[in-house]
Amino acid sequence: MFDINWGSILYQLVAFLTLLFFLNKFALKPLLGVMEKREQIVNENLDSAEKNRKEAEEFIVQQRKELEKARVEAQEIIQQAKKLSEQQGQEILEQARENAERVKDSALAEIQREKEQAVQALREQVASLSVLIAAKVIEKELDEKAQEALVQDYLKEVGDKL
Repeated sequence: MFDINWGSILYQLVAFLTLLFFLNKFALKPLLGVMEKREQIVNENLDSAEKNRKEAEEFIVQQRKELEKARVEAQEIIQQAKKLSEQQGQEILEQARENAERVKDSALAEIQREKEQAVQALREQVASLSVLIAAKVIEKELDEKAQEALVQDYLKEVGDKL
């Protein structure tokens, strides 16, 4: 029935094993090497991408912290500027009050000096008029009514000169 040709089977088996040996040596090993290198490159790229993603997330977190810190510092700077401006405003008002007080004191002192000078001038005029009145009274001996009229005339004259 079945006639098996063992020589042909053996020859085909040897040829197949030889072919398998050469394919393994010259085709499969380099192909597997290329596949392993490709797998390694893909794994490295995946690891690198994961590492970059984690670094990016850390960077984003760090940038958010820096941004919040900058906001806080900006708020502090604004608060300090407000306090400084209020303080400077108070200092300016205080200086203005002090200057106004000095000007007022100086004006009051000047008014007092001018008043004293006016009083002194008035005293001198009153003294000279008194002497003049006395001289005229002595020149004329008057009765009481005439003397009163003379005093009123001189007082009126003094009032006109002031």
